[in-house]
Amino acid sequence: MEKKLTLKKENCPQNHKCPAVNVCPVGALSQSGFDAPTIDHGKCVKCGKCSDFCPKKALVLQS
Repeated sequence: MEKKLTLKKENCPQNHKCPAVNVCPVGALSQSGFDAPTIDHGKCVKCGKCSDFCPKKALVLQS
């Protein structure tokens, strides 16, 4: 089964710049202001770096 990155908005505080955006090696995450990050599933390589780095575990790599 293929993995998929999902965002649990209820876990995302949305009051700061998302630190996980900067660790994505392919630029699949973006953020507008302090909104929750947006995932570009076409770019995402499902490496899990952002989910490991997310302090609130709002980004989850599911199988």
